[in-house]
Amino acid sequence: MTVRVFIVDDHDLFRSGVRAGLGDSVEVVGEASNVEAAVEMINERIPDVVLLDVHMPAGGGKAVIEGVKELNPGVEFLALSASDAAADVVAIVRAGARGYVTKTISAEALTLAIARVAEGHAVFSPQLAGFILHAFSSIPLSDVDPELDQLTKREREVLQHLARAYTYREIAERLYISVKTVETHVSNVLRKLQLSSRYELTIWAHDRKLI
Repeated sequence: MTVRVFIVDDHDLFRSGVRAGLGDSVEVVGEASNVEAAVEMINERIPDVVLLDVHMPAGGGKAVIEGVKELNPGVEFLALSASDAAADVVAIVRAGARGYVTKTISAEALTLAIARVAEGHAVFSPQLAGFILHAFSSIPLSDVDPELDQLTKREREVLQHLARAYTYREIAERLYISVKTVETHVSNVLRKLQLSSRYELTIWAHDRKLI
């Protein structure tokens, strides 16, 4: 199966090198050098995996993930960065990246990493795996809510406003999005939480002290 990949990096030569080095099992469906263009094009082309630089202007890789996951939660992200700092790795994984590899990776290993991320596996450069496990094992189990964790940041915001009895139009105005986008987020939240009404959403949010 061919994996559809989108490349986001603010260095033109690096993007060209990655594109040239990927194997035949990967189809590059687009590339972007900044956050705004990346979000727009990824949401249009809906690749399987986005190769993502961490440090870019206007919010970097985290902003790209947030901009895409709202509308296309099925798109996977693999961070490809020069940084091996623990803070960078943990931040981008918490934002929603499936894996993180450094730019020292070989083209063959990168192609394999892309395939594994497309299949739903978590992939990390060997030198990063240790502190990833440590960072997430240090989170108390009582602080982990699998149902809440599957919601994007924007979906949580919509959920909170909805549970506080705001109308769709009021939510749209407060979050600077369209009413149609609010409706899409509500539909996604109901589906992910397996709830059927606004009343059930309110009870769910109240039980978790989100209101």
